[in-house]
Amino acid sequence: MTTHTKLRDLHSGTDDGLEALRPLDVAAAGSVDALVRGMAATAFGGRNLGEAADVFEAMVRDRDCFRVLTISGAMTIAKQGLVVCEMIDRGWVHAIVATGALMTHGFVEAAGMTHYKHRPSMNDEELFAKGYNRVYDTLELEQNLDDTEKIVSAVLDGVPEGTLLSSHVITEALGRHLAAHTDGRAILKSAITKGVPVYIPAFTDSELGLDVAVYNRRREMAGKLRRGFDPFLDLEHYADHIRAHETIGIFTIGGGVPRNWAQQVGPYLEISEKRLGVAEPVRRFRYGVRICPEPVHWGGLSGCTYSEGVSWGKFLPPSEGGRFAEVLSDATVAWPLVVRAVIERTSR
Repeated sequence: MTTHTKLRDLHSGTDDGLEALRPLDVAAAGSVDALVRGMAATAFGGRNLGEAADVFEAMVRDRDCFRVLTISGAMTIAKQGLVVCEMIDRGWVHAIVATGALMTHGFVEAAGMTHYKHRPSMNDEELFAKGYNRVYDTLELEQNLDDTEKIVSAVLDGVPEGTLLSSHVITEALGRHLAAHTDGRAILKSAITKGVPVYIPAFTDSELGLDVAVYNRRREMAGKLRRGFDPFLDLEHYADHIRAHETIGIFTIGGGVPRNWAQQVGPYLEISEKRLGVAEPVRRFRYGVRICPEPVHWGGLSGCTYSEGVSWGKFLPPSEGGRFAEVLSDATVAWPLVVRAVIERTSR
């Protein structure tokens, strides 16, 4: 008995409306934007980066969108602080959620102190003996941190007694100090100028948090009461901003606590309504861009995909208009390219 295999109906690609790829012509790319657009028509990480610029552009051009920037990792000591300033100054960011370490190193830079390139011939024991704190390939001076603590103490003395502290209250006070006493650009200075709150959810996990702890111990030694600190003030302050905007977007560098703290606002509103019987709006992130080298299979929070976030009620699915892009890359490589490309697009 002879059997015949049915021939496949081979499609051309255009039959199904598939998007054609194009070779990347680096010689013909006359701008960063042109290069990034060309990368979007390639594959792998290059395509991801190009698509991230497209999503970020859409987020920026959506005037109704409340945009949240979350940052973890050593981005300020890695000298990416002006990228953040540019995003704030252009009105592309309405709230920032960061690690305390990142804000500490950024404050050091803003106050006129210097970070240095690590010399590999100097081992970590030698670095410790000389007061050099190593962050990957970069050095933060212990003297910088001592000098920063003095400024933080003086700034806190200027916060009215009886004020219940939280991270956004402290970063606002530090921003006002920088605006009054320093030249040049700085994250907290740009934030105070533009009215952008800066939240540090894991506040005590940082040199800045330790500075406040030392400040309170010094007060106790002088017979004064400790300054109270309530992290839930940050949560409610942030939630109020999200309640006020139907469309929200998130631009994430790295992951960790800043990423999840910012994203969990949707579930917070949902469970508040369900468990407390209070009326709350439904809020899901419509836009999302993530630049982080950690893949999902490690199981860490940094590798959590946007599609996984849909299952938690944090993001709108694509079927309801959600637009997301994820770039598995070192942010010091990919982030400046994405921001520069969108600067060029929106400046025409």
